[in-house]
Amino acid sequence: MPPEHSRGAMMKPPDDAAPDASIRGLPSGIWALGTVSLFMDISSELVHSLLPIFMSTVLGVSMATIGFVEGIAEATASVTKVFSGVLSDHFRKRKFLLILGYGLSAITKPVFPLATSIGSVFAARFVDRIGKGIRGAPRDALIADITPPAMRGAAYGLRQALDSVGAFLGPLLAVAFVAWLGYHIRNVFWVAVVPAILSVGWLTIGVREPEKSQANAGKRTRFAFPGAKQLRLHYWLVVLLGALFTMARFSDAFLVLRAQNVGLAIGYVPAVMVVMNVFYSAAAYPAGAAADRFSPRTLLVWGLAILILADLLLATATVAWHVFSGALLWGLHMAFTQGLLSKLVADTAPAELRGTAFGIFNLVSGVALLLASVVAGTMWDLIGPPATFMAGASFAAIAATGILVFRPRSYAAQN
Repeated sequence: MPPEHSRGAMMKPPDDAAPDASIRGLPSGIWALGTVSLFMDISSELVHSLLPIFMSTVLGVSMATIGFVEGIAEATASVTKVFSGVLSDHFRKRKFLLILGYGLSAITKPVFPLATSIGSVFAARFVDRIGKGIRGAPRDALIADITPPAMRGAAYGLRQALDSVGAFLGPLLAVAFVAWLGYHIRNVFWVAVVPAILSVGWLTIGVREPEKSQANAGKRTRFAFPGAKQLRLHYWLVVLLGALFTMARFSDAFLVLRAQNVGLAIGYVPAVMVVMNVFYSAAAYPAGAAADRFSPRTLLVWGLAILILADLLLATATVAWHVFSGALLWGLHMAFTQGLLSKLVADTAPAELRGTAFGIFNLVSGVALLLASVVAGTMWDLIGPPATFMAGASFAAIAATGILVFRPRSYAAQN
């Protein structure tokens, strides 16, 4: 074993053995999965950017009810990811679950413009988040299946970049169509049906599972969660690390609330999310590609340093441009860390348990997000907005300390 492995460093292939590491060298399936994510995110964000207003003004429900609907929806997605990950490992078929997940989200889109009660909206959000949960872990596992290990950082970065493009195009299109269609929100919701259909259609014809998955289709892992016992310590440390990152970041809804808190007009508040996602999208692929060449620990620490700076800026914000600057840094932090954490999950789990590994990771991160958001909201109400972001900076500092102590190793290096 080479010396760097004995010290617990991540494995890197020799330069002469590495595949074409340029963006053009990535498998076509990664581009297809990224495009699928882009279309579905355009559709989802087009709806979600207007849904709170629709629920409060058109349906006349309370803010507490809106919070309950959104909280249950996100919790449902997190729990579902575990089961879909285990199923994808058991059946050795990931594309079927992707089509099911994206398909469920697509069929909910016509429900929103037709909704006449909060019950209809709740049902649509619930099914939509089940769809998100079903597709999440199998998709991340499939990326690892079809990408050479030396290019996984770039692959996760590219998919996340395309996903983030959809995340800022959706709200922009919502603003444009609201003005164009005469402020009729129901009509704008109908527009979201089109990219959802395109997403499922492109997934069906543009994504193929690798041949090895087809050849090993009969070799199924036992459908049981005890299979997670095969996951090694370094994987569980990555899960813990992801939870710490989430606790440091909490929900990005607090960026919007902070913008409103410092006096930004309500009509311009969604621009905060556009700024965040523009920089997230622009930096996600370069950051992912850098993870294939440089130390993951170094990049994670830099990502946390950026988050600490963002939190401090948001904590002390007094005018709108402070919040926009904080959102910019927030997006850069996401770019530096999200794809890299996915790469670490793939690298520290055996191939036959990748779906399970991503499902558990997403579940723990989802629970951490819920807890972090509750803590952030409580501190906001009891102490004030600055305390919320100072707490985030503190969690980020704890996570950075953990990274400096812990060095994740690939699954291959552990055997």
